[in-house]
Amino acid sequence: RGFPFWLHDVPGIVYRTDNEPFKRAFGTAGSQYVEWAAKMAVGLNTGVPWVMCKQTDAPDPVYHGGTNFGRTGSAYTITAYYDQAPLDEYGLFRQPKWGHLKELHATIKSCSTTLLQGVQRNISLGQLQEGYVFEEENGECVAFLINNDQRSNVTVQFQNSSYELLPKSISILPDCQNVAFNTAHLNTTSNRRIITSRQNFSSVDDWKQFQDIIPNFDDTSLRSNSLLEQMNTTKDISDYLWYTLRFENNLSCNDPVLRVQSAAHVAHAFVNNTYIGGLHGNHDVKSFTLELPTTLTNGTNNISILSVMVGLPDSGAFLERRFAGLNNVELQCSEEETLNLNNSTWGYQVGLLGEQLEVYKDQNSSDIKWTQLGDILIDETTLTWYKATFGTPEGDDPVALDLSSMGKGEAWVNGQSIGRYWILFHNSKGIPSQSLYHVPRSFLKDSENILVLLEEGGGNPLGISLNTVSVTDLQDNFSKLPFPTFV
Repeated sequence: RGFPFWLHDVPGIVYRTDNEPFKRAFGTAGSQYVEWAAKMAVGLNTGVPWVMCKQTDAPDPVYHGGTNFGRTGSAYTITAYYDQAPLDEYGLFRQPKWGHLKELHATIKSCSTTLLQGVQRNISLGQLQEGYVFEEENGECVAFLINNDQRSNVTVQFQNSSYELLPKSISILPDCQNVAFNTAHLNTTSNRRIITSRQNFSSVDDWKQFQDIIPNFDDTSLRSNSLLEQMNTTKDISDYLWYTLRFENNLSCNDPVLRVQSAAHVAHAFVNNTYIGGLHGNHDVKSFTLELPTTLTNGTNNISILSVMVGLPDSGAFLERRFAGLNNVELQCSEEETLNLNNSTWGYQVGLLGEQLEVYKDQNSSDIKWTQLGDILIDETTLTWYKATFGTPEGDDPVALDLSSMGKGEAWVNGQSIGRYWILFHNSKGIPSQSLYHVPRSFLKDSENILVLLEEGGGNPLGISLNTVSVTDLQDNFSKLPFPTFV
């Protein structure tokens, strides 16, 4: 998860720099470890550069992306993280990528001694072709023949022999004579993922619900005459921070526009306990502005704004100075009449009531007033907890929940979070970045399992299904690959 959040609050700290508070947090053992790591790296005398992930020529390192369970995902990072790796999120082979890389690794390993100990020289094999040759004093030789032409096959001459190079490819010759591997030539059959439905939750009787509470100013104990920064206030114990305000309506109009500028990821606005709308930013344009028509009553009114983070920032300079949360709130009747609320007395609540009650834990369930699921008002139901039960699918195939009917929130199985979901956030193709969510079999019981979801709004739990995941060869003569071993 990167740095612990308490580090953010150390006075004068600047991350990843020659900064005394930052270095002091490592402690004596941390400093000793850094010294050991540096001496070890230099002492290996590898003769090859150490590649860091921020370099432009760094190789893609992800072999298995895994799953961002709980709230471990960083800002705008999906729970599946990187499911296109050679081993997918569920630990299954993704072919032909896995098999192709296996052959590449075997080829490199077969000539690793010469690659590490040999002398390198570069040769030109044509206008867009080149070679890298590694030779030892004993005559051992390895060659990489490269064709940078993206369209055409090319025949090149190397050590008195002809080699045909496929477009945009590299041929590896572990003995400088025989081609053992070409990056563009696949010997591995492709496969595809099979999703098998094991249970649906389409019956209203399957579900119970608990409506979270929208706090007003009187419900809060933390107060400030300014808009507080979100991460400093929540200390990363929740994605949610309520900004609440009570004020007397002295405007000349009863239907002003509520304008909210936010540097968080999502904001939902309520006026007098009525939901009036929400909005979110994105990875590239992080700040956004809500402009929501509203209706005020004569006299006292309550505004409650839920500011939501979807993970902490994970890269870039001066992470410790990042700002999140609301930075401007105002009511506007006209261009000439605007009431700025920034310096009013605001009340704050960290987290949702359901989080404080830990409604996702079975041992707390008896203390919660769950009700039977009524009519699902997808566009209106906001901040609702849903609960259902399911059996463990037979077999040992990985298990996943299809949450494509939901909106945005978080899901728990037997009290353990399987991560955030955000189906309503679409990628550049206009579809959700993720709709299947991994449920490790280690989370499941032999008997009845409990599923709890927090839905911020826009979701329908009746469309959820429980599935198992497998892969099958695209050819008819399917032969099951052994599960990979890690050494």
